[in-house]
Formats: sequence, C-alpha cells, structure tokens
Amino acid sequence: MPFESALRDGQLAGYALIETMRREADGTIPRRARHVDRMAHSAVALGFAFNRQDAENVLDWIASEEALRVRLELSTTGQIGLTTTPFTALPRGTVWQLAIAATRLDAADPLRRHKTDSRAIYAQARGEFSAETISEVLLLNGDGELAEGTITSLFLDLGDGALATPPVEAGALPGVLRAELLDQGKAVEARLLPSDIARARAVFVGNSLRGLIAARLESE
Repeated sequence: MPFESALRDGQLAGYALIETMRREADGTIPRRARHVDRMAHSAVALGFAFNRQDAENVLDWIASEEALRVRLELSTTGQIGLTTTPFTALPRGTVWQLAIAATRLDAADPLRRHKTDSRAIYAQARGEFSAETISEVLLLNGDGELAEGTITSLFLDLGDGALATPPVEAGALPGVLRAELLDQGKAVEARLLPSDIARARAVFVGNSLRGLIAARLESE
C-alpha cells in the first residue's frame, strides 16, 4: 500500500532518495552518519519506508581496497540499492570554472529540501553550457538569489571569517558537507546575489564526495 505523505497525497513517489559519498581505501566513509541521518530525515518527511540498520549493513558489506564513489539509494517501499565506482581525487590546485544558468529553481518546492534522483532541472541547467569549458553550473531562485550548483553547494569568502552559503530558504539543498561546515562555524547562511561572487575574496563549491573546490565565475 502507498506510504502516506503530505507531499505526495498518499501516492507512491516517482523518485528515489539518494546519498553520494566517498569511501576511503581504508574503509572509512567521511560524514557517514550525516549521510544516513539525512536519508532517514527525508524518508520520514516524504513517507518512505526506511530501516537504518539495513542501510548501515549495506555500507558495511562493501569490500574494496581502493577509494570508491558510493551511491546509496532508497525506494519508496524501503528497498536499498548500492552502486560503487572507483574514485579519483581532483589534481592539487584544481580550479573549477563556474557559470550561472538561465534556468531558475523554485525555492518553494518542498523537494528542494531533499536529495533525490529527480534531477531534471539540474540537467536542464547543466545543458546550457559545455562541460569542456564549464565545470559546474550555479542556479538562481525566482528572486535572482544564488541557490546552489547542480552537484555542489556554494561558498563565498566575503572577508567575514566564516564562508557565506545560501540558506535552504533560497533553494539550497541541505548538503552534508555544508551542514558540517555550518555546525563547525566555518560557514554561515547568507542571502547571496551574483554580484557577491565578484566581490568575494575566494569562491568555493563543494560536496561531501570531493570536499571544497576552489572556483571562479567565467565572465560572459
């Protein structure tokens, strides 16, 4: 039977919850508990069945002596899937080239608060630019505020000590790396405009898989 959800009116969701993380060669997964916590929180909010111990067991069963990109997936009915691929770190000194999409996020969409495989809007934004010249694409919300990248959270060094990152209310996904930096006091939420990128001392994008990545906005 369908699981009840205010967001889905009792109907089975046409998407899955996902968590993408890095498993080190020694078997550790940075921010593992945060990833599972986020999936558990989203499962409750969206009416997905979820057994935390099943998720933990699946992660424990991974057998490899190399670094891996790990994707954990949860279906509406509670089925857990796992895929792994070799992970290669970015070369030291890498700087990603950024662009801002014409595609806008709807900050009021409740699914923006959850990591799912429903990614049409991100694919649309990414498709506006060549992957050969643009490493990551930033999206604005309907008010023209910076929200997030297609696969990363945005962080700006505005000279105030902590990095500024868009709030969830602006359309930003509650990223796992983002949450860690906020809890550590290394980042603070702030409403940001594209003009703030130009005045920033440094620009970063990041996610739990790759950490913080230096970046710069390509001029149009």
